[in-house]
Amino acid sequence: MSIESLKERLPDYAKDLKLNLSSLANDITLTPQQLAGTFVASALAARNEDVTRAIVAEYKSVLSPEALEAAKAAAAIMGMNNIYYRFVHMVEGDYAKMPARLRMNVIGRPGIEKLDFELWSLAVSAINGCGMCVESHERVVREGGLSAEQVQTAVRVAATVHGVAVTLDGAKALGEAGAN
Repeated sequence: MSIESLKERLPDYAKDLKLNLSSLANDITLTPQQLAGTFVASALAARNEDVTRAIVAEYKSVLSPEALEAAKAAAAIMGMNNIYYRFVHMVEGDYAKMPARLRMNVIGRPGIEKLDFELWSLAVSAINGCGMCVESHERVVREGGLSAEQVQTAVRVAATVHGVAVTLDGAKALGEAGAN
């Protein structure tokens, strides 16, 4: 599977997603590692098996084994953190002052450039809808030297990958051709 195979499976009403996948797959705003890792972490966060398989197949050769593991780790740790910190943000009280007491060692030692890991964490946090985490990771990557355009590209990747996953899930549920 590949991005091309995903595009072929999308229904005609999702033509914009097809076009966005194509343009983002060829984007030069981010480094090849940043782009590939953003796609992989976003696919994992989007929780669609076919999307994940296709995107990992597409980008596995671009990423070192360490970078692939870090992209997977960004999706995993943000899957936990986004729930916890979204709760802290939504509920008033002492929770923000309390230590999370959740292991998050990978954030400090991701095994790759910290800036790239933070960018992937930002993309996953955008998918998961955690404003507190989005703000935190956006601040770190901007302070680390990434431009607003680079941040926007990562979030555009996350949005498009998530849109593809949602569309394929919906098409499958409706029994539409090509969705299986």
